[in-house]
Amino acid sequence: MTEIIYKEESYEIIGLCMEVHNYLGKGFSEIVYKDALEYEFKKAGIPYFREKEFAVRYKEVILPHKFFADFTLYNKILLEAKAIKELTDEHLGLTMNYLCVADYRLGLLVNFGEKSLIYKRVVF
Repeated sequence: MTEIIYKEESYEIIGLCMEVHNYLGKGFSEIVYKDALEYEFKKAGIPYFREKEFAVRYKEVILPHKFFADFTLYNKILLEAKAIKELTDEHLGLTMNYLCVADYRLGLLVNFGEKSLIYKRVVF
């Protein structure tokens, strides 16, 4: 049987994402959902950073442009929030790249733009 990494933490995070989606529904811009998530993370006492900056290494140099994760939680889980019609393979690929740059094992990709909250666990 395959072990689910960070099972309890990711279950709690997805539960809060569902709480936000149930309350706000679909139709808001991404920033509104991120503001609501930040409120929920604070209220739940979840350690997080919003828009955490990560340097991108290319061979032996650090590139001048950085990548900013929507949220990092528990210092080991990356959360990418979207408010779009539907998630695509491109969003999964970007999340995988972000995990590589951040050196994290788990990314949660959530979409608030559909009738029900859609989320994907992305494991690196």
